[in-house]
This record gives sequence, structure tokens and C-alpha cells, in this order.
Amino acid sequence: MRLLIVEDEPDLLRALARALREDGYAVDTAEDGEDGRFKALECDYDAIVLDWMLPVINGLEVLKALRAKKQTPVLMLTARTAVNHRIEGLNTGADDYLAKPFDINELRARLRALIRRSGGQARDQIVIGGVNVDTWSKSVTLSGEPVVLTAREYALVEYLALRRGKMVSRTELYEHLFDENEDSLSNLLDVRVSLVRKKLGAEFIQTRRGQGYCIP
Repeated sequence: MRLLIVEDEPDLLRALARALREDGYAVDTAEDGEDGRFKALECDYDAIVLDWMLPVINGLEVLKALRAKKQTPVLMLTARTAVNHRIEGLNTGADDYLAKPFDINELRARLRALIRRSGGQARDQIVIGGVNVDTWSKSVTLSGEPVVLTAREYALVEYLALRRGKMVSRTELYEHLFDENEDSLSNLLDVRVSLVRKKLGAEFIQTRRGQGYCIP
């Protein structure tokens, strides 16, 4: 899953990016509203963490520009605690709202919920045959036994599981599994698909030549 964090406080931006990368997300960052707006419109993110008070243009203006073209889930951050500010953000198109200061684990939980709901999944558990994908703990079991996946392997499984039955192109997977700084090789995706198949079964991820991958 690929995220965008738009936050002008350098220490907070670094801390959020580090924590979410440790969770296995591909993370892009922006330090002002103009750069955040450009990236939000240019790339298809699985979710955006958007601060309200930003230099150049504020988060509300970024959100308005985004909602004119996309439905990307947005979690807004703000030091403003007045009810009318929260209402304004939600009415403009924010999907969730978190007031500063906040607990990083709450932000993680809210992001997981946003991504899960945007994929049409109401529960934390996705069951596919003998495979269980737990989006809360970011873990996978096969026939009840834990399967050790790398963060990138898990991200691949979760992305396809949330779109079960749909064909996902290689281009889409590259765009959602790797961030803007990734120096990815052309076979990087094939290697990860192969490793997941070894761990979860040869038929777990199917390839359709010229179309992409899917979990049936």
C-alpha cells in the first residue's frame, strides 16, 4: 500500500514516515500544500495523511482540489479542536479526522480502517481458502499456521486480497507497492510474486499474460 503524508513539521513528518514504512507501507512525503496537491493528483495513493495548517496552500484547499478529481481516502491532522473546524473538514471530503497531539498507534489503526473500507472490506480478516489475511496485525496464516512474509510480500498479498477476483495490472502494483524513491528493477514484482507462491501455494496468485495478477 502506498501513502502520502503532507505535513510541514519536519520532526513529525520524519516520525510518521519512519513508523509507516516500518509497517510495510510505501510512503511519499510533502512539506507544503502545493507539493502535496501535485503529488495527490499525480499519483494514485491508497490513503493520504493531510495536515490542515500548511504553507503555500492549506490542507483544506488541497482536499478540495483532490475531491474534484479523486476519492482517495484522506485522514486529516490538525491542532484545531473546535467542532466547526472538524465539521468543515469532513464536509469538504475528509474521511477521518485526528487532532494533534495524537498517538501513533491510533493513526495506524485509522489508516488501516480507511484502506480496508476503501477496498470494500468491513472486517480485519480476509479469508481465501485456507489462507487468512489479518489486516490489523498485518499477518498471514495458512491452515491456521503462521506464514512469515516480508513487509513487501505482505503488502502484495493484502493489495490483491482486497481486490479479490479482480485483475490488477503490473503498472498498478508498481504504483501502489513502491514509493517515489524506489529504484525498482523490472523483475522486482515477479520475484515477490514467486516468493509468495512458494509460501502460500502455487495457485494462490494467478498470472494472466499481458493483463496482470489476481487472487481468484
